[in-house]
Amino acid sequence: MKNKLFKKSFLFVVLATVLTACNTSEKKEIVPVETAPVIETFTISKEQLTTELRIPAELTGFQQVDIYAKVSSFVKELKVDIGSQVKKGQLLLILEAPEISSQLAAAQSRQLSQKAIYTASKSTFDRLFETSKIEGTISKNDLEQAAARKNSDYAQYQATQAAYKEIAIMKSYLVIRAPFDGIITARNVNLGTFVGSPGKGSESPLFTLQQQSKLRLSVYVPELYTGYLTVGDELIFNVKSINNETFHAEIARMSGALDSKLRSERVELDVLNTSKKLLPGMVAEVLLPLKSKNNNYVVPKSAVVTSSDGVYVFIVENNKMKRTVVQKGRQVENRVEIFGDIPENSILVKVASEEMKDGTAVK
Repeated sequence: MKNKLFKKSFLFVVLATVLTACNTSEKKEIVPVETAPVIETFTISKEQLTTELRIPAELTGFQQVDIYAKVSSFVKELKVDIGSQVKKGQLLLILEAPEISSQLAAAQSRQLSQKAIYTASKSTFDRLFETSKIEGTISKNDLEQAAARKNSDYAQYQATQAAYKEIAIMKSYLVIRAPFDGIITARNVNLGTFVGSPGKGSESPLFTLQQQSKLRLSVYVPELYTGYLTVGDELIFNVKSINNETFHAEIARMSGALDSKLRSERVELDVLNTSKKLLPGMVAEVLLPLKSKNNNYVVPKSAVVTSSDGVYVFIVENNKMKRTVVQKGRQVENRVEIFGDIPENSILVKVASEEMKDGTAVK
């Protein structure tokens, strides 16, 4: 009987203990443990970022000139036509102006007449000068007058010489020659055409001459990329009319200034065209290899945040994020150059966003 009472008492005590423990556990509050978020990071490094840029360009003759008539005249003879290949100094056409021939003949007559007068006055002065060596034969005044007359006649003679040369030079303009080797690409006159400044012949050039054995490739490089090019760099270009063929040329000249309208720099390349495949006026596409001259920081695009607050990245220092303002440079696929106050070997957040706050603890 005692054993039965003892067992019942023991069961009651155990049951009370269990119920008490259950009530106690229900009253305890579960306090969440705050842990720092795990964020992917990387160590920043410097490298040379190389990109390519395709820009349209234009081919022109290395030398090109429109040939006009200097004096009013008529076309007498045509020696060349469109497509004619000419050499420097080769005769292109002959003009005719009868009045210039008459003026030249009159100037020559005046020159000969004045030369005779000067010769006579000089001879008179020479005789008087020799005679004056005998004291008392020639007065000093007569000798001075003879010398003045001789000098005046000589000045007149020089003036007639200059007038004759001027008209002779004007007559030489009636014969037009090629200023350099090239090809006649335009002809706007025929036999008998009146040309010269007073007439309609001055509105269009007689000929257009282009040097095509050597061409000039002109390309306008935007301001952002001018610092990546220097004189002597070799570039590759192609033209649409010649498929599957690339051409090479070196940068010969850079303007050194930006165009006020385009905000770009004119760059010229000299192209040897001995095969005559390329023609002036063709539109080309130039491939510009933009290679950095210095090593710069290059990071994934996801690490750079662009917002209304500016452009910035997050540097991890002492397990906390620090927002740092940067400037973006060139972009290549999923990478971008950045510039700013960033220490070497800094650790950056790889995937940053505007929701991230400055000073947030990271793991």
